[in-house]
Amino acid sequence: MSLADSRPDRAGPAKGRPRSEAVERAIVEGVMKLLEEGVPLAELSIERIARTAGVGKAAIYRRWSGKEELFVDIVRTAEPPDPELPGTSMRDDLVALLEQLRRRGVMTRSSALLHNVHVQMKSSPRIWSAYHATVLAPRRRLQLEILRRGQDNGELRTDVDVELMNDMFVGPMLFRTTMRPDADLPAGLSEQIVDTLLEGLRPVSSPPVSSTSG
Repeated sequence: MSLADSRPDRAGPAKGRPRSEAVERAIVEGVMKLLEEGVPLAELSIERIARTAGVGKAAIYRRWSGKEELFVDIVRTAEPPDPELPGTSMRDDLVALLEQLRRRGVMTRSSALLHNVHVQMKSSPRIWSAYHATVLAPRRRLQLEILRRGQDNGELRTDVDVELMNDMFVGPMLFRTTMRPDADLPAGLSEQIVDTLLEGLRPVSSPPVSSTSG
């Protein structure tokens, strides 16, 4: 299945201008064709993409504000979708978030093209900034929100900064997926990381006061 085939629906266009699925598919496949041919991201101009896709530049700008937004959207749809959080507990929500990172790591390892695009994206300040603002920053805000809710509910210690706790939960998975390409990413790893850390981050119950006879 091609990336375009697995691409989820985007938000609809402005009222009164029906969206052409065929045009959007042609644009996405045009970008992927150029990337597969080895064209660097830095050389993918809107004009070149439009020419490859057989559409006008206006068709691209009606859907994306520029090539940075287009690239980020394509990379995002190539990755596993953001998870639907169970909402049953803080623990389950954290596991769901880490599982998305694990599956993203597995997918990046198995796709030379996706791996190459990620590497190039990080070397482009404008594209990486757009990816960070559109994808990474919202994910981090959600992670912090879950941890704060855990503190409010008494599921987490309140004497540890949530920013630090977030790095503690996400860090092991990111380290395995980015810094250790040979490390295993087995099913169940997300649960193992979360449960191990929760052992040390749950509030400690005060010991009962013993009575003394005298």
